[in-house]
Amino acid sequence: MTESINRQRSSARARPLRSAILTAAISTSLMFWAGVASADDTTPTLEEMWQIIQQQQAEIEKLKDQNTQLREKVEAPAPVAPVVMSSDSPSEALEPAPPEEDLDGPLFEIYGAAMVDTGYSRDPSNGDWFDVVRPTQLPAYDGEYGKDGDFWAGVRQSRLGFKSFTPTDLGELKTIFEFELFGVGSDAGQTTFRLRHAWGELGQWGAGQTWSPFMDPDVFPNSIEYWGPNGMVFFRNVQLRWTPWQDGASNFMMALERPGASGDRGNYSDRVELDGIKANFPLPDFTAHYRYAQDWGHVQVAGILRRIEWDDLNDDQYDLSGGATGWGINLSTNINLGRHVFRGSVVYGEGMENYMNDAPVDIGIQNDFGNPVSPIRGVTLPVLGIVAFLDLNWSEKWTSTIGYSYLDIDNSDGQSANAFRKGQYALANILYHPLPNLFFGPEIQYGQRNNYLDGYSSDNLRLQFSVKWNFDKSFGGF
Repeated sequence: MTESINRQRSSARARPLRSAILTAAISTSLMFWAGVASADDTTPTLEEMWQIIQQQQAEIEKLKDQNTQLREKVEAPAPVAPVVMSSDSPSEALEPAPPEEDLDGPLFEIYGAAMVDTGYSRDPSNGDWFDVVRPTQLPAYDGEYGKDGDFWAGVRQSRLGFKSFTPTDLGELKTIFEFELFGVGSDAGQTTFRLRHAWGELGQWGAGQTWSPFMDPDVFPNSIEYWGPNGMVFFRNVQLRWTPWQDGASNFMMALERPGASGDRGNYSDRVELDGIKANFPLPDFTAHYRYAQDWGHVQVAGILRRIEWDDLNDDQYDLSGGATGWGINLSTNINLGRHVFRGSVVYGEGMENYMNDAPVDIGIQNDFGNPVSPIRGVTLPVLGIVAFLDLNWSEKWTSTIGYSYLDIDNSDGQSANAFRKGQYALANILYHPLPNLFFGPEIQYGQRNNYLDGYSSDNLRLQFSVKWNFDKSFGGF
């Protein structure tokens, strides 16, 4: 709830307490004088009257102290974790609403941010991703994206979102609709609208697009670089989700998610025999996680199981149809170190690269020359991802982040020599927060790419400076 709503509630609760004090004082006085009037012939002395008055005053002071303590408890802001400034802050996803007993009607919230990013990249990279660090988008050979670096600027991290919390007979109905200006896909490199969340929850059930249960959004560090650690599971997907158990921040959930995958033709990219290969997804992806949370932080273990198939539509001597099962395990944590936070994860699996934050294809080509009908076949590519970051909250106005991420692919022998094999990602920043809704500061970033077989590697050293203005306004709730 916003500060204004808290003030209204605390004022409403404080008024009966003040009335109680006055009522108690008046009642005590009336009882005293009634006792005096009803006495037969005994009139209290001045000393006895003074003792009674002192007792009354002590009772009034006691009630005042109780009122003050309760008012401080009501008006005091709830403990809040360090503000997350990252481009994909989990704090900007669907958060729990106030308890239903505190909501007499729907609560509606508008929030967002205007953010400007500027920077200089010492080394060249894919121009469609000029304002982010993605090792997969670094050159695979000399001169692929030119020779020199560039200065750049943009507002693509700016976003707008809407949330609602509505009490119903079936529980609280929660919704979120959020978009930003960071174009991807056919809009890569452009400032265009991009959907982030379109989600609803009622009780244990949720449906729409939001974080995959295979992902832990709290691993994302307090960075200003948009894309984030390459070795992190990061995917907002369309899903139907069930949360059969939840206790505070601990929970168990599972989901059926929209399937999808990509393949690499590798050394056979020019073969017409592969033109008729079409992907097929007979089942939704199945994901689940268990999260255990306490005051010290949380630990989460998540899994994914998926089926990827492909059909050969060509009418020739080969039958390149096939299928593979993808899977993965993701172990992640946040550990509170006083005011600071460690964020880390380790993920390993096969054929689930499209759930990773910055990974290449899910399926590679494996040579099988002894098979005359299918001399090549598709196989899932094993992947290992590691994330380790430390968010340092020096004070209310100064924060820093430092950390490292790593991604490694076990390539298949049909992939080209310059296929992506390994990527590294690191950054450090210092940010100043003069106001709760404003921060700015510099960040130094580094990315590296290593190829599969040819020994080539490329680096990208960058300096970024960003300013972010946040806004948030709530309506209703009473």
